[in-house]
Amino acid sequence: MELLLLVVGLMLAAVLLTAAGDRLRLPWPVLMVLLGVGVGAIPGLPHAFDIDPELILPLFLPPLLFATAQRTTWALFRAQWRSIALLAVALVAVTIAAVAGTAFALVPGITLTAAVALGAMVAPPDPVAVEAVAGPVRMPRRLLAVLQSEGLFNDATALVVFQTAVLVTVQGGQLSASELLLRFVLGAAGAVLLGLAFARLARLIKDRVNDPTARSALTVVLPFAVYLAAEELHASGVVAVVVVALELRRTSAVDEAADRIVQRSFWNVVELLVTGVAFGLIGLDLRQVVDEAGEDLPRMLAHAAVVCAVVVGVRAVWMIGAWLAVRRSTDASAAPRTGREVVVLTWCGMRGLATLALALALPATTLHGAFPARSELVVIACSVLVVTLIGPGLTLPLLVRLLGVQADADAEHAAERELTLRARRAALARMACHERSDDLPNEALTALHERMSRMESLLRGDPPTEEERERVEALRRGRELAQQVQADALAAAREEILAARREPGVDPEAADRVLRRLDLRTVLLD
Repeated sequence: MELLLLVVGLMLAAVLLTAAGDRLRLPWPVLMVLLGVGVGAIPGLPHAFDIDPELILPLFLPPLLFATAQRTTWALFRAQWRSIALLAVALVAVTIAAVAGTAFALVPGITLTAAVALGAMVAPPDPVAVEAVAGPVRMPRRLLAVLQSEGLFNDATALVVFQTAVLVTVQGGQLSASELLLRFVLGAAGAVLLGLAFARLARLIKDRVNDPTARSALTVVLPFAVYLAAEELHASGVVAVVVVALELRRTSAVDEAADRIVQRSFWNVVELLVTGVAFGLIGLDLRQVVDEAGEDLPRMLAHAAVVCAVVVGVRAVWMIGAWLAVRRSTDASAAPRTGREVVVLTWCGMRGLATLALALALPATTLHGAFPARSELVVIACSVLVVTLIGPGLTLPLLVRLLGVQADADAEHAAERELTLRARRAALARMACHERSDDLPNEALTALHERMSRMESLLRGDPPTEEERERVEALRRGRELAQQVQADALAAAREEILAARREPGVDPEAADRVLRRLDLRTVLLD
């Protein structure tokens, strides 16, 4: 009962802090962490949260990864494969090595494999934290796309290294770089195949289920199912969830307007509540970490400060190197392109749920005794989480404004306008086929043609004019046929936007906004 009350309370707090964050212009997930820290610090409060740490990632990571991955595309990943390789794989590996070397030199009694496990805990910026904190900030879509791509795949690298390092520490033996590489490649390849298979199966099920609510419910079960299946097969659950989400969006059909509207609204609610509970638990669990440290906490925090500096410093140096490499690139999606963008991308290296879950999942014992320096490793990992999440989370909006690295509203509007024009052209082309038909009255055809010509205004949500309302009345004589023509034209527009969403260089966020307006028009017409 205590656990249920805690979860309900965190959900309510997430709703309230969302409104507070909007008013204060601060990211509400960081406010949830601070709330959890404050509640956990109340004297005499019992530890109400008692759950197996190994369940934290399977409970929270699949739905949040699925929600985030739905906002991107395969085309975007293909365009940014260099960024994914350099940030999600190479930077994670370099950070693990740097942290492991630092911890091995500082922490008494630690083994090399335990130090590598610590590096894997703190190396990957958390995709949930990055999306929740950086997403609402008005920064260029180019930077946010790089952060999203990095966050969706870096956990896969870190989890392979963490699991291997912990296994070697518990059983004894040597850590092999070739074994790590082989496990990563096999795990990633297996996860891709599994994700594609689950997406195909989900598509077959959705095609045979008529209820939109049931089809939406399937998308809730799917990320958990594919994550658990991948973990059982020793593949990457993270990659499998991302692949299944991308593939489902890629195969979205033209006539699924109602499904897209229902699922988007549903997943917005799920994402808010699950994110709120996850970040609230991060704050609550910090108290447990402090209690376990006891009198050694000051010494541990001193070591943690050094590790935090290493983590931030490695990312800063890496981003400077990336800037020097891409500043003369002709690729419009490359980042960072300026020194200011280097600062922003460095500041967005936020750790979160994955770091906490891995830290708490460290075993207490090995075959040869206690796990080396376990309490200190947990303190260091949680310190990195706090330093990289709370500080940047509270200051990122101000930093973006001060540096002038803000979203180019004109560029975003131009991208959306181009997609809108493509939708209008597709609708008018389909209308041209009906113009040659004698079944449609001329008066109805003229009014429909003029209405569809104003597709750009319709997609902006402009209210109809008095003249338009009079024309609608005039359409009643050929109402059924006119609606069929209009539905056909809207279908052509949706088909064009779905095709555009899969093209390289097209912003999926802009495409989704236009597609949502087309879906709403279609549902209202029905």
